[in-house]
Amino acid sequence: MGLETIDHNTLARLAEAGAVRAAHVVGQAGGWGVVLKYGMAERALAASRSRQVRIFKKLETVVAYLKGVGIVRFDVDAADFDPAQVKTYSRPDRAEALRRAHEAAAHDQWFREEVRQGLAEAGDPDTKWLPDEAVKRQSAERRAEWASRAAALAKGGAA
Repeated sequence: MGLETIDHNTLARLAEAGAVRAAHVVGQAGGWGVVLKYGMAERALAASRSRQVRIFKKLETVVAYLKGVGIVRFDVDAADFDPAQVKTYSRPDRAEALRRAHEAAAHDQWFREEVRQGLAEAGDPDTKWLPDEAVKRQSAERRAEWASRAAALAKGGAA
């Protein structure tokens, strides 16, 4: 039979009541576990969802956790700890999301600069304005040119 576990809420209540007699941080191949003694019981700290023994990847995280529940004195057994066995997780989905966020921020910055320049140009009294008919004519000419290029490419010719 494996070591019984204790959850965070129970540990917090016991620590608040001063009932925790000892805490042992135990090194393992994958990180650090915590074994707590209270009354006549000895239990390992359980992970919230899985109810399995909680393993911390970093000793600093264990220290912060224990201090957070009010346990400031504990012993550390690093005999079986192997830092080479601690797995780190790659999150390519987060890297992609971060890349997209940076691209969006860069585009936003570019767009805001374009708007700023346009407003500055529109407010400049020296700006030369084209008549509406001239703009429509230029746009029609460009569309016709693009359509002829597309037709040439569709027939296998060069643009």
